[in-house]
Amino acid sequence: MMTDIKAQIREFRIGEKIRGLRQQKRLTLQELSELTTLSKPLLSQIENQQVIPPIATLLKIAKGLKVDIHFFFEDLGNRQQYVLTRREDVREDEKVFRPAVNEVARPYAYHSLAHGLRHKHMEPFLVEFENREWDDALYFKHEGDEEFIYVTSGELDFHYNNEVLRMRSGDSIYYDSSQPHGWVAVGDGNARAVAVMYTKE
Repeated sequence: MMTDIKAQIREFRIGEKIRGLRQQKRLTLQELSELTTLSKPLLSQIENQQVIPPIATLLKIAKGLKVDIHFFFEDLGNRQQYVLTRREDVREDEKVFRPAVNEVARPYAYHSLAHGLRHKHMEPFLVEFENREWDDALYFKHEGDEEFIYVTSGELDFHYNNEVLRMRSGDSIYYDSSQPHGWVAVGDGNARAVAVMYTKE
C-alpha cells in the first residue's frame, strides 16, 4: 500500500512543484504560510513529500501561488489537447492519494481523471470514500470554488453546514464549496463517486 502511494507521489511530484514555484516567485515558506493560512511545518512536510495534501489544502496553496489546481496534476512538458482515461487505468486494486492533515486522515482517496492536460477550468477526480463515523474535524472549505459530485456506488452522508444529506448511487449534488462540508461513506463498505471541481478565479 505505502509503495503504491509513494509511486503516485513521485508521478505527480506535487511537493517538488510547490517548492519550485515558490522559489521561482521568491517566496519564503513563512510568506507562503501567510498567503495560504497553512502552517510553515505543514508546508515544509508537503514540499518534502512527507504529507499527502487533500484537495482543499492544494486549493489554498494554488491560490497562494496564483496557479490553477490542475498545475499539480499535469505533466509540465505536455501540450496535448485532450486526455483519455481508460477504465483499466483506474484499477480497483490501485491505491490513490489518501490525504492527511495534521495527522488527521481524510476519509477519502482520489485519482485525477485528467492528469496531464493543461489550462483546463475543471478538475475531475474519481473518489473513494471511507466508511467511518463522522467527526466535525472532517469539515473543510475553500473559497471561490464550486464542486459537483455524482455517486457511482455505495452510500454517502454529505455534511453541509448544519445539514446531513444521504446520497445513494445515481444521486448527484452541485454546491458552493466555500461553505463547511465533508463526506463519509455509510451503509455497507466504501462508496465511490466522480467529483468535478471548478475554480472561478
